Amino acid sequence: MTVEPERKEPENEQDKQDKPSGKKGGGLRETLFLLLSGVVVALLLQAFVFQSFYIPSESMENTLLKNDRVVVNKLHGTSERGDIVVFKGWGGEDTIKRVIAVGGDTVKCCDAKRRVTVNGVPLQEGYIHPDDLPSGDEFEKVVPAGRLWVMGDHRSASYDSRGHEEQEQNGTISEDDVIGRAVAIYWPFSRATVLSRPDTFTQSFGKGE
Repeated sequence: MTVEPERKEPENEQDKQDKPSGKKGGGLRETLFLLLSGVVVALLLQAFVFQSFYIPSESMENTLLKNDRVVVNKLHGTSERGDIVVFKGWGGEDTIKRVIAVGGDTVKCCDAKRRVTVNGVPLQEGYIHPDDLPSGDEFEKVVPAGRLWVMGDHRSASYDSRGHEEQEQNGTISEDDVIGRAVAIYWPFSRATVLSRPDTFTQSFGKGE
């Protein structure tokens, strides 16, 4: 047995006029749905992937200026030397600094040329504020496993791991407290740029690299 598609009887002109169009209402519903979907996607991205942060101080100049706004990748993975990270700071506030050394590293200031060293390897820190030294205070610390030694790029204006040396874990922060890695400046538009890891951190540091 075979079947044929149902044949629809042609509508007369009066039937066409009496049937409501529904196009206007359908278009409005579709627009609202798309808007709502966009809002939901934006909220999910902010909650789980990207988040915007405002720079309130001078501690990261001249890489980041006061009032800059940065995008932070919350799925950045393990923090590495040279990363600019946002983390829950020593007072529980969101804080932004640069990772200088990771768990197992020995970080020291300074060598004979006044350079910060990591496992004896000197850093060429072209990113620090031009009026600053790598550090006004001398230090030598072994970073515990699962911890990070962080410093601001404007060393004389940054209250970072150096200022918390007397606290537990030698002023380091826990990797678990890192919210994400700053990947770009997006405002003001004139300063928009991608934040990359400086070349000095691509060299070999030993101790598991």
